[in-house]
Amino acid sequence: MQSWPVQDAKARFSELLDACQHDGPQMVTKRGKQTAVLVPVAIWNRLQANAQPSLKQLLLSDEARAELTLPARGQARRRPPAEAD
Repeated sequence: MQSWPVQDAKARFSELLDACQHDGPQMVTKRGKQTAVLVPVAIWNRLQANAQPSLKQLLLSDEARAELTLPARGQARRRPPAEAD
């Protein structure tokens, strides 16, 4: 994956886009730190299709939810209270 400083990415965006389409994902750095990645739309769509749903999506979905396994009641042991000094 080729790395582009943000100044070069801005100044040569067409070249960055062409490199992304031909060579795959391109890293953009800002002050030497990795900041963003430009990926071809085919890779993005594949990543989105494989992504796990968010908690909000799960709670709002109409799909059946799996049964939760709850621990048996009455088997927890409490610690004795600490003695006051």
